[in-house]
Amino acid sequence: MRLRILTINVQNDEGDPRRLDLLNREVRRIDPDVVALQEVLSAGPRQQLDALLGGTELIGTHQAQAMAYTPPWADRYGGSAVASRWPHHVVEVLDLRLRGATDVPWCTLAIAIPLPGEGEVLFIAATASWRLDAEDARERQAVALTDLDARHRRALPTIIAGDFNAPPEAASIRYLTGQQSIGGRSVCYHDAWAVAGSGPGYTWTVDNPNARSVIEQIVGQPQHRRRIDYVFLGSRRAHPTAHCQVQAAALAFDEPSDGIWPSDHYGVVVDVEIGNDG
Repeated sequence: MRLRILTINVQNDEGDPRRLDLLNREVRRIDPDVVALQEVLSAGPRQQLDALLGGTELIGTHQAQAMAYTPPWADRYGGSAVASRWPHHVVEVLDLRLRGATDVPWCTLAIAIPLPGEGEVLFIAATASWRLDAEDARERQAVALTDLDARHRRALPTIIAGDFNAPPEAASIRYLTGQQSIGGRSVCYHDAWAVAGSGPGYTWTVDNPNARSVIEQIVGQPQHRRRIDYVFLGSRRAHPTAHCQVQAAALAFDEPSDGIWPSDHYGVVVDVEIGNDG
């Protein structure tokens, strides 16, 4: 069956308040089946998930709905959320605040989604540490992420999507894509953009006015452009009786509307053909 996957960091409620409506319009236009959302506010009256999914057929879950506590900074920077066309259930919430990465309020959400006629697929919405010098933490977060997959893996290939705050050449991404080991561990997931994307696929770039001031604050160098948002797919070795073939990968939320840019990140939308082979 065809499945459309979307990931987007919505930048909480910073900047122009009209961004939320623009994000919602684009979600409705893209019409995804499964969505990973980052920096979604869920504090008091600032309930962004309902507004983001309004007018869609998507069923959403925010990390706040699946946790017994609220991580520090979540009231300001939001948390992770997932949405799917079919009813899903949360199998685990992973708090990835580690040594060197205690300021990460965005937890990882793992959900099981029943795909009609195919069985359940494990979908993991992730975010890694954001600081430029936190690759050590991102490596440990990547390993924890693959352990999470191993605990809940289904026959259908696992789908992992989110804001990983690391470019393809970083150790954490190289580990996920089978290009290097970490601590004697190795895995392999397919990077959908590397399979079917066109061009560099930058998702955090000075070309986006919403990102420019943040990049100046964090990086402090001109012409900074990185691909840090991903969709990863489980390998044939991990899922020998099923397939998940990438048909297309494209940027999303990468153009303004009436002068308004949707977020400080561009999103990634991926079409796959997924199913059981048995």
